[in-house]
Amino acid sequence: MDQSSGRSFMQVLCEKYSPENFPYRRGPGMGVHVPATPQGSPMKDRLNLPSVLVLNSCGITCAGDENEIAAFCAHVSELDLSDNKLEDWHEVSKIVSNVPHLEFLNLSSNPLSLSVLERRCAGSFAGVRKLVLNNSKASWETVHTILQELPDLEELFLCLNDYETVSCSPVCCQSLKLLHITDNNLQDWTEIRKLGIMFPSLDTLILANNNLTTIEESEDSLARLFPNLRSINLHKSGLHCWEDIDKLNSFPKLEEVKLLGIPLLQSYTTEERRKLLIARLPSIVKLNGSIVADGEREDSERFFIRYYMEFPEEEVPFRYHELVTKYGKLEPLAVVDLRPQSSVKVEVHFQDKVEEMSIRLDQTVAELKKHLKTVVQLSTSNMLLFYLDQEAPFGPEEMKYSSRALHSYGIRDGDKIYVEPRMK
Repeated sequence: MDQSSGRSFMQVLCEKYSPENFPYRRGPGMGVHVPATPQGSPMKDRLNLPSVLVLNSCGITCAGDENEIAAFCAHVSELDLSDNKLEDWHEVSKIVSNVPHLEFLNLSSNPLSLSVLERRCAGSFAGVRKLVLNNSKASWETVHTILQELPDLEELFLCLNDYETVSCSPVCCQSLKLLHITDNNLQDWTEIRKLGIMFPSLDTLILANNNLTTIEESEDSLARLFPNLRSINLHKSGLHCWEDIDKLNSFPKLEEVKLLGIPLLQSYTTEERRKLLIARLPSIVKLNGSIVADGEREDSERFFIRYYMEFPEEEVPFRYHELVTKYGKLEPLAVVDLRPQSSVKVEVHFQDKVEEMSIRLDQTVAELKKHLKTVVQLSTSNMLLFYLDQEAPFGPEEMKYSSRALHSYGIRDGDKIYVEPRMK
């Protein structure tokens, strides 16, 4: 790209952070600083720069005057240059080499795959701790050069770069704690294991939206590959069998797992998914972003036992036997029907006659009287009803309100209803 047709970093900086657009603000927490500038500089006292510069989507193609960058960016610690038109690593190096305290750099969505990153250019990134190269299509050769020149790099973002394979670096990066490599095309576990070799100190591995189909590795090898892994994100991967979930237990320090949207779990209810995962992963303290409390773990493990107790022996997972050892063989939960009872059997007493009847509880007292007319040979207007709860200590209760529903009396099987003629 012809740089004369684009805009420089310094040009954009002057426009965005001029006193008119970004007035000087006082007070704690504002992070605004006006650095000293070389005498005679036309930029003197013009810019009020915060320590975090956001210059995304500004059409930047080149650095501009390096002396001006050095004068105004000496205090800058974070720089967002995403979605610009930077295609030459030399221009990026000119910017970064003049920001001595830079710790965070975002170069996402710049066409930097069009140039080769030389080691002397990468050396200007030496102080960066967090580097974002999402959608930059950065080659693995570029990544390797960066890893060799950034001794303090802790977080690396390589999303949306169309990676189908991983190329191992000739040297391990001992400093990296977080690798965010979502939305690529990493399907084979042999590619993921290379990440463990390159980044032995990795604490967090975010692999969401890669169609990883299985974890083909022995338990001992997994423990050696990722000895410090505390958190893994496998959202929308292609995992489809429980054996892959069980293998996550091989990571000795794993505490947090994210596993939404995988084929294995599609046939289960939301409750079943969470409980079966918790029961299979005894060391995790957080699942899909939610803390696993001690009570929830016990409930899940007991659910797991009952879930598999009727399965054929050859289909029962090993974890089932571990939990039976812990809790013993549990009885199936009783099936309790919590729906309200629709009818009951009661004794109807009239004079010296007793008749057992089934009555609907959704009917009213007036409707019950109509039902009893043929039994007691009394008209509804000449009929008094009394209900006797078999456990009530106060004797029969008159059913005097014609529109009252029978279920409101709490009538149960075996209770009694007395019918008496109205006294004239």
